[in-house]
Amino acid sequence: MQDLAKTKIIIKSPAKINLHLEVIGKREDGFHELAMIMQNIDLSDYLEFQINNEGLIKLDSDCNDLSLFSDNLIVKSANLLRNKLNIDLGANIFLRKNIPIGAGLAGGSSNAAATLIGLNKLWDLDLDQETLCSLASTLGSDIPFFINGGIQLCFGRGEILEKLDSNFDYGVILLKNPNVSVSTAETYKKYSNKFCDQYLTDREMIENVRKNLRDNGLNKLNFDNHNLTIKNDLQLVVENDNESVKKALYLLSKLDNSLTISMSGSGPTCFALFKDVETAKKELTANYKLFKDNGYDSWICTFIEKGITFI
Repeated sequence: MQDLAKTKIIIKSPAKINLHLEVIGKREDGFHELAMIMQNIDLSDYLEFQINNEGLIKLDSDCNDLSLFSDNLIVKSANLLRNKLNIDLGANIFLRKNIPIGAGLAGGSSNAAATLIGLNKLWDLDLDQETLCSLASTLGSDIPFFINGGIQLCFGRGEILEKLDSNFDYGVILLKNPNVSVSTAETYKKYSNKFCDQYLTDREMIENVRKNLRDNGLNKLNFDNHNLTIKNDLQLVVENDNESVKKALYLLSKLDNSLTISMSGSGPTCFALFKDVETAKKELTANYKLFKDNGYDSWICTFIEKGITFI
């Protein structure tokens, strides 16, 4: 334990974007049945973990807009490990926040997965990937994805994962108004109210949707055909109600050399894809002032092949 107390672990906790988000139906557990492709990007938070001798979970951050108490997913993840394994080890955790909050980029989910992975190492728990994913699924629908990350098919409520063997070289421009956030729960509620008559309930039909995404999902993301399409069902309700999303999509649609544009997750972050990061950088340089004048923060990102990583 003396050696552990001296150890500091630093973890890179990346955001994600949705390259496909299809709402298939409503499940018996109250969640929505989804078919998604999620992809990690290199916009990342950083978490530092160190043992403390008080048997407490202490969270601190450079972000003043986050709760640091039991409602934070980082603290929930740490307490889940302690309760499930009946241990009383403590940790000091510091979060350096770069991923915007309430943005549709799953920063909180990524941080939760990073906590499970980080404390598994810090506390020398030796939990395997399957166990970590199982624990992650009890904390939130997006969290299991980040255990392995990269690019994956996500089914069910997001916890049924299938790794995809692909490595795209896209450059990404992200836009988000820092004063606007979107409630994921409210967005799904609005979508359900508007489109529930289209929901599928037959298991065979749901499996057909999954098979179609397996067979054709990556083909639609091949930029050689210069006709990329990204489906995000939630955009159908958010774009109409949220002026920030509507304007961001409009601004991105006017960029030269953009392959496609979309909203990520439940928004309000929107993105454009380019054939490579250099093309994206040129477009951001040319349009940075325009984005800023319209109230948007902007980022350049690339796709990454892994989720949580140790530094």
